[in-house]
Amino acid sequence: MSTLGAIREKVESGQRLSFEDGLTLEASTDLFTLGDMANLVRERYNGNFGYYNVNTHINPTNVCVYKCDFCAFRADLGEDRAYVMDEAQIRERALQAHGRGATELHIVGGLHHKLPFQYYVDVVKWVKDAAPEIHVKAYTAVEIEWFCKIDRKSIKEVLETLVDAGLGSLPGGGAEIFHPEVREAICGAKASTETWLEVHRTAHKLGLNSNATMLYGHIDKPKHRIDHMIRLRELQDETGGFQTFIPLAFHPDNSRMDEIPKPSGVMDLKTMAISRLMLDNFPHIKAYWVMLGIKTAQVALSFGADDIDGTVVHEKIYHEAGAETPQEQSVAEIRRLIVEAGRVPVERDTLYHEVSREGSSWASGKRIEVPILTMSRS
Repeated sequence: MSTLGAIREKVESGQRLSFEDGLTLEASTDLFTLGDMANLVRERYNGNFGYYNVNTHINPTNVCVYKCDFCAFRADLGEDRAYVMDEAQIRERALQAHGRGATELHIVGGLHHKLPFQYYVDVVKWVKDAAPEIHVKAYTAVEIEWFCKIDRKSIKEVLETLVDAGLGSLPGGGAEIFHPEVREAICGAKASTETWLEVHRTAHKLGLNSNATMLYGHIDKPKHRIDHMIRLRELQDETGGFQTFIPLAFHPDNSRMDEIPKPSGVMDLKTMAISRLMLDNFPHIKAYWVMLGIKTAQVALSFGADDIDGTVVHEKIYHEAGAETPQEQSVAEIRRLIVEAGRVPVERDTLYHEVSREGSSWASGKRIEVPILTMSRS
């Protein structure tokens, strides 16, 4: 197995880290050295900036045909807590988001077995009709696969239909852990690893950018996490369409895995650092404050992360699982958190264009170019 010193030499010289290097990083207890190396890569790509955006979430329904062990959000059709948002509610949420200055609506939800694909297409249309300026980042790869099943369309046809309705990009959810030892145990019924990757491959070929995630801190082991990152890195080598990687900390409350403790702060920061070191071709690494907690997200800006997400109004999925963070943060508070962490706050839109504001209006400006280096494979 490689040594931490040898890995540092690779990082400093811009060489790609191997699977074995990843296992060495996972085995290390030297958190500050991991953070220092990740911070070197972070600043190489993103300087001293800390990015955020102004966004709102819409979860159109919590009814879901799948019963993933880790999920506390889903509901059965007959449950009292089951819901489906109608056109008026979707439009109202879009108008509220626009009124708050949001540049993005993040739309994900359950796979409702009684709703047609057209409903999900209409959700995008209703948003764009009510607030044309807002970027719609909608539907995980798992949802896309479900739409293919219920409407008997190919991945490409489903994505093209959604783009015609106003879809701007894909979120990264549903990835969980790719390795079959874990995926089959916690969410074996839903989209396979190969399908998840194929949805994003197809989206990238159509010109859509997307994000990627990894759910860690449950039954996963170091080899599973490193395998996950390398699979993402290989697809990014092929397409270049991923913008951001978001390590998602497992929240056990109200799930069927509630006997497992949630990840520690040390594991959160370690996973963040290793993500930045392994994913050398991803422009951005996000510390999602809703799941990490505000304090850990701040520290993560020195452990490889350059983005802490946004104002995140109306988030349901992780709060149902026991997230104790606020439902939203003000722009002033987010900027304060970034400044306290020693970074320069930069508001960005979904596609990483810098946002400039004048009064109550906003405009996306120049794309924030991240100098992804050509990594030596030796």
